[in-house]
Amino acid sequence: MPDLHLKKLPGYHPFSGPVVTVIMDGVGIGPESESNGVFMAYTPVLDELMKDRLVTRLKAHGTAVGLPSDDDMGNSEVGHNALGAGRIFAQGAKLVNEALKSGAAFTSRAWQEVLKRTATGGTLHLIGLISDGNVHSHIDHLYALLSQCLHDKIHKVRVHGLLDGRDVGPKSALEYFQPLEKKLQKLSTDGRDFRIASGGGRMITTMDRYNADWSIVERGWKAHVLGEGRSFPSACDAIRSYYSEDPAMTDQYMESFVVTEGEKPVGIMEDGDAVILFNFRGDRAIEISRAFDEGESETFTYFDRKRIPDLFYAGIMQYDGDALIPAHYLVEPPAIDRPLGEYLCAAGISSYAISETQKFGHVTYFWNGNRSGYIDEKLETYVEVPSDRITFDLRPWMQAAQITDQVIAAIESGQYKFIRLNLANGDMVGHTGVVISVRIAVETVDLCLKRILTALEKAAGIALITADHGNADCMWTEKNGTRTAMVAHTRNPVPLIIHDFNGKNDFQLAHLAQPGLSSVAATICNLLGFEAPQDYDPSLIVLPVDERSNR
Repeated sequence: MPDLHLKKLPGYHPFSGPVVTVIMDGVGIGPESESNGVFMAYTPVLDELMKDRLVTRLKAHGTAVGLPSDDDMGNSEVGHNALGAGRIFAQGAKLVNEALKSGAAFTSRAWQEVLKRTATGGTLHLIGLISDGNVHSHIDHLYALLSQCLHDKIHKVRVHGLLDGRDVGPKSALEYFQPLEKKLQKLSTDGRDFRIASGGGRMITTMDRYNADWSIVERGWKAHVLGEGRSFPSACDAIRSYYSEDPAMTDQYMESFVVTEGEKPVGIMEDGDAVILFNFRGDRAIEISRAFDEGESETFTYFDRKRIPDLFYAGIMQYDGDALIPAHYLVEPPAIDRPLGEYLCAAGISSYAISETQKFGHVTYFWNGNRSGYIDEKLETYVEVPSDRITFDLRPWMQAAQITDQVIAAIESGQYKFIRLNLANGDMVGHTGVVISVRIAVETVDLCLKRILTALEKAAGIALITADHGNADCMWTEKNGTRTAMVAHTRNPVPLIIHDFNGKNDFQLAHLAQPGLSSVAATICNLLGFEAPQDYDPSLIVLPVDERSNR
């Protein structure tokens, strides 16, 4: 058993109020320009907080959150992993890169089962997001799988490609689907038959998360498995047709499609086939994985699958290690041990975590090191506020007020020493690229901060305010006088603000050379009166007594 004992922080003076960590999802620090939705929004509370004594900027992308390079934007999953783990772990894209490059993915039991199925006439179906956004997937991983299919003499492959338009340009699908179609045509020699069989926009087809809208998964099942949907002779024909019919349509919201030859779908899934989902990020992979994995189980009641073929299904990774979703996978997930929550539970700290559906898993599952459920149900309370089932530009305030109401009640109850919450507005509305909505989203967060801080002042607590990555801080890019909506995350730093309402401890900034999200866990330990575990990344604060004792 790991040692989860936390030492008392020398010179610390206890106080009655809680430590409240507010994660302003998608609120980064960008240039002071018209394109910056955070800068352009009316945010008197955040503006004043940024003048505080204990304020710094945190790196929230690339190597600071375990991604392969600093060209990689951060995301909510790796951000919350870093916030809760206190250390940097190799994350999805990096793990998959290494496993594909070394060949370890193809020595897995899952790949061997794929080979058995395809050796006896089965088709290999590859489902995933077709882009190089490197948040949910990377097209290079698909190409690596196709190369291995060639090496292992797999004769029939069908790609079920989802359009991105969120982590890449909003109408960039043809940049990926055209070369993919050419690649598949080139591979279709010597008896091989490689084609795109179906697709659709990621927010319409297949990639739902947190049980928000299972009809999205149902549309994916119909297109990918049953071959039901609007038919086209090729994926690129489908994309061009949808663009022509609705010039305002963006990739992520494109309706599903099925590729047919004559009137016959080219990629219906049949008994004996194998399926690999090559998305590496977990949240939007779990529901479609359940649809495949749960077979005839009576527990699957979310939609009528009509026909459930005898398939072998695997993810490129396992998306939920506790729930074992999926049962089979090619690449081992990161092993995140001893997250902050385990230490706090061992120390008897009562805690409260809340967000709406879209980010509930982030303040629980991802914060706890990819672990489902409670660490200690006697000490922890987790609250999910159901998200709206509507595009978030139409309701940019989302559920922030309801979350704030419950956080204030938790503060006033005096039951919790540590409270964490995620306000999802800056990210979820930022992904829509609708300027007025983005600004309202940020202003909503600012108003909620005011309400939370007012309650926290009465309780004489401490607020730690940060973000998991940027998004709302860049609403568009401009080239040759033409503006293009920027709907992806940014690589901008995020704020770290500590606002102390009790003043019993003279915390000071530690002035780290390049602070990142992984230092937040150690900081929370200090605010709660503990030294951080020795192998955690260093705290962003110190008490003067600590400096004196180390001289």
